[in-house]
Amino acid sequence: MTPHDLPLLGCDFTSAPSRRKPITLARGRLDRGRVVLDALDTFDTLDAWGAHLAGLPAWVGGFDLPFGLPRELVQALGWPTDWAACMAHYAALDRDTIRQAFSAFCDARPVGGKFAHRATDGPAGSSPSMKWVNPPVAFMMHAGVPRLIAANATLPGLRQGDPARVALEAYPGLLARSVLGNTSYKSDDKAKQTPDRLIARRTLLNALENGLAPLLQGAGLRLRLSHAQRDALADDPSGDRLDAVLCLLQAAWAQHQQRQGHPRWGLPECDPLEGWIVSA
Repeated sequence: MTPHDLPLLGCDFTSAPSRRKPITLARGRLDRGRVVLDALDTFDTLDAWGAHLAGLPAWVGGFDLPFGLPRELVQALGWPTDWAACMAHYAALDRDTIRQAFSAFCDARPVGGKFAHRATDGPAGSSPSMKWVNPPVAFMMHAGVPRLIAANATLPGLRQGDPARVALEAYPGLLARSVLGNTSYKSDDKAKQTPDRLIARRTLLNALENGLAPLLQGAGLRLRLSHAQRDALADDPSGDRLDAVLCLLQAAWAQHQQRQGHPRWGLPECDPLEGWIVSA
């Protein structure tokens, strides 16, 4: 199996999975310009998710969690600036220690510029990877990246592992916004699970299935769903299933770039400490 033919994964991640809010993993494949969704799996624990990834022989996946910290932050804290060493140091810390270190860094900075950003945050419109609340992406990285390393995944630009397991940092909001603008399509708050958000999810799915999202148009790709899959994605007000599929589509775009001869899965040359969000 070549890198051009690897099965696809898309992961909506949480750093504290439970039965109520599991990690959601979309499985699919690229077939003549169609991104076929084969299944949606859920995992109640981090270890179950990590073991599943390690047990799959081959995949290219888009994972909705940051893979790196801002270089400015790492240097200010005196942490290692080599990515592998930095992640090993980071993984060895507990969450309270991380929170205190990041909070002290922010406290010393002016209002409006509290957080350090990676270069990819601008074009992706993503939260800084050091945020520990709303959303706690710093803890998502703390929980997720060590398990990707344990699965011996290759993280292009950051880590060379098994060439048949390729992990890409994905961001579903980037793809969703290209269709919906700033219209909200999901909420974990029951009071905010409105008919308008259901309409937004259906609008987004229609664009994905017809290849109308700019990312898909440029690559000649479209999502293929069964009627039951479409209903399951639209009827999930949390958006977790849909976000997993958006990550799957970003992985499919990267695989298409690889098929077209791009050497880095569509990623630009980037800071080898910070990493880059696929398709940004």
